[in-house]
Amino acid sequence: MRLVSSAMKTPVCEMLGVDVPILAFTHCRDVVAAVTKAGGFGVLGAAGHTPEQLDVDLQWIQDEVGDKPFGVDIIVPAKYEGSSEGGKSLSDLSDMIPQTHRDFVDDMMERYAVPPLPKGDAEGKNGGVSSEAEPPMTYAQAVPLMDVAFSHPIKLIVNALGPPPPDMIERAHSNGVLVGALAGKKAHAVRHVASGVDIIIAQGHEAGGHTGDIGTMVLVPEIVDAVAPTPVLAAGGIGSGRQVAASMALGAQGVWCGSVWLTTLEAETHPVVKEKFLGATSSDTLRSRSRTGKPARQLRSAWTDEWEGESSPGTLPMPLQPMLIAQASRQVDRAAMNPENKGAVELSNYFVGQIVGSMNESISATRVVEDMITEYLDVMERFDSLNN
Repeated sequence: MRLVSSAMKTPVCEMLGVDVPILAFTHCRDVVAAVTKAGGFGVLGAAGHTPEQLDVDLQWIQDEVGDKPFGVDIIVPAKYEGSSEGGKSLSDLSDMIPQTHRDFVDDMMERYAVPPLPKGDAEGKNGGVSSEAEPPMTYAQAVPLMDVAFSHPIKLIVNALGPPPPDMIERAHSNGVLVGALAGKKAHAVRHVASGVDIIIAQGHEAGGHTGDIGTMVLVPEIVDAVAPTPVLAAGGIGSGRQVAASMALGAQGVWCGSVWLTTLEAETHPVVKEKFLGATSSDTLRSRSRTGKPARQLRSAWTDEWEGESSPGTLPMPLQPMLIAQASRQVDRAAMNPENKGAVELSNYFVGQIVGSMNESISATRVVEDMITEYLDVMERFDSLNN
């Protein structure tokens, strides 16, 4: 690989202590380590971790990358069912799930012939969520994850949904940790900066997961101009060096990529879902509330079609929707490991952005970073040649 030129160095590189401003959001610790060792910055998504699992994974990453920096992403939504009352117990939230919704999910599992989970795998009455757990995607669930994250030498902590709570910012800064936050509107970014956020991630409509209505090409320069000199990372539809160069041209100081890692060799993506991603086009995603209760871009499948269908009772607000579907999601994932369970295969899906149409080959995460750098440098050389 060619040496990285100074053209790719930005203040974000200095802030994070990295060679290139390519940040990789991923739930897979192997991808975090690979990207970090390749000169980028890996960020482990902790939303699906227990505190114990997060501790194990962060220690593993630390052992793998040595002194190289890495970060953690946690979902701490500002608004969810019960948030205005300081939060509700898991039991109280479970009681709020209508029986019609439970019946709809049960009927879906029956119609698609998805076998039940083995005995002992379905815990409690809360959609498969342990009765001792905190409600998913709430502040109460996030606090123990923050405790674990701050016990490791992370360089950055990011809130993936809404403004970081004051205690996250205070704890981070007191530990010498930078704080990042995703923004889908200019107003969100301005509020983030006012609260003390160090890096803004401007996530456009094309992105996988929770995302807003404004496209990356429009959103990034709006936010750059609104929050300067706070650095901005571009997110949404970015998986190549050309798209990195375009992000820089819009004023971003780096990129935040998530979807592109889902088909890498290291990724722990469900095998059936990975194959679907590799064969998908950029038109095969949609924003749906069917997994979290908030609009999140994901691969279209029988699952999303069912929730959009005429017989659907509609989705529930966060965190009721993830509680409702937790057990069914595990049933689908387990059953889809056997291709003969065709109903489960049809239902299988996951969060992914429109860049999925370019994710046609399973290569290493290291190769993804190297290809991005090489293509970015090619773009810079082409621009230079236009001036000669």
